[in-house]
Amino acid sequence: MAKRITFTVTNDLNYDQRMIRICSSLQQAGYEILLIGRKRASSLPLKEQAFQQKRLYCFFDKGKLFYAEYNLRLFLFLLFVRTDCFGAIDLDTILPNLFASKLRRKKRVYDAHELFCEMEEIVSRPRIYKAWKMIERYAVPQFKHGYTIGTCYAEEFERMYQVQYEIVRNATVLKPFVPVAPSEKYILYQGAVNEGRSFETLIPAMKQVACKLIICGEGNYFQQAKELVRIHALENKIEFKGYLPPSELINYTRNAYIGITLFTNQGKSNYFSMANRFFDYMHAGVPQVCVAFPEYQKANSIAEIAVLVQDTQEETIAMAINKLLEQNEFHQQLSLNCLQLRAHFCWQEEEKKLIRFYYELFQS
Repeated sequence: MAKRITFTVTNDLNYDQRMIRICSSLQQAGYEILLIGRKRASSLPLKEQAFQQKRLYCFFDKGKLFYAEYNLRLFLFLLFVRTDCFGAIDLDTILPNLFASKLRRKKRVYDAHELFCEMEEIVSRPRIYKAWKMIERYAVPQFKHGYTIGTCYAEEFERMYQVQYEIVRNATVLKPFVPVAPSEKYILYQGAVNEGRSFETLIPAMKQVACKLIICGEGNYFQQAKELVRIHALENKIEFKGYLPPSELINYTRNAYIGITLFTNQGKSNYFSMANRFFDYMHAGVPQVCVAFPEYQKANSIAEIAVLVQDTQEETIAMAINKLLEQNEFHQQLSLNCLQLRAHFCWQEEEKKLIRFYYELFQS
C-alpha cells in the first residue's frame, strides 16, 4: 500500500511552485500526497494537480489572530487525516504537525524554505521575533528528519539545533529551451513583494534606467511598493501584475531581458538565501542583477550568469542594470552561460534527492 504524506503551508496553494514540484514528484514516485493550505476571500478555484489538495478557511486574514486560528484549525484537521507522515513547511505550521505526529505516533518532517526567525519582517520586530524564536527552539530539535534549500541554511540548522538536514534546492524543471523574440525589452522581478527585497531602492533606481520594470507577485510590501512608484512618478515605467499562476508567469520570465534578485542584508534568511527566481531566470536564459550573498556567489563562480552587487543602494542597482542594457556582448555571454548551467541546477537532479530522502525515511 502506498505511503501517505501530508504537507501543510499557509498560502492558498495555487502559486506555490516549490510545493507543486515536490508534491508532483512524490505522487509520481508512488506516494499519496495531500497538500493543505488556506482559503482566502480572494482565492481563485484550485488548479487541478496530480496530488490531493485541501484549503482551510479562516475568519482572520493576517496577524496573530490568523496564525492562532489557522494553527488550531490545522491541528484539528491533522488529528483525523489519513497519513503516514506529517510534513511541516516552515515554522508557521510546525506546531500542529509536531503535536499531531506525537499524538498519532506518525513520522514527521520539517521542510525549511526559510530561516524563518531571520526573515527581515521577523528579526526587525523584537516581540514577534521572541515569540517565533520560542516556537523554533521548542519544535525544530524535535524534527530530526528534514531538508532545506541550500548549504548555508543546512549549516545554520546544524549549528543551532544539532539537526542534519538534507539539501533539496528549489531548482526549475529542465525543459527544452525555445528562443523567443520579445516584443519589448523589459526588466522582471518575480516573487513575493515582501520587506527585505530592496524595493525601497530598486524602485527609485529605475529613474536612472531607460527600460520598463515589471513586478509579478504580491506580499507584505506590495502597497508600500505601489506608493513608492507614485511618489517617484514612475507609473509609466513600473508595472505591477500581482500574483500570476505559473503557466502565465513563465511567459513573462522567458521574454524578460534582465531579472532581479535582490535582498537587504538584514537577517540571515536573506543573507543565506537561494531564491526560486534565481533558477527561473537561469532556465529562461535571462541574465540577472543579483546580490552577492554566499549561495549566489557559489553558483556564479561555476559560470557567470549574473551581475553581482555588493550593496543594494540606488546607484549600485542602476549601474548594474545599465551594464546589462548597454553591453550587448556581455549580456549575450551571460545568457549563454545560463543555458549551460541549467543542467547543473535543475529539478530533475533535486527530485532524486527528495525521493531518496522519503525512501530512506520510511525504511528506517
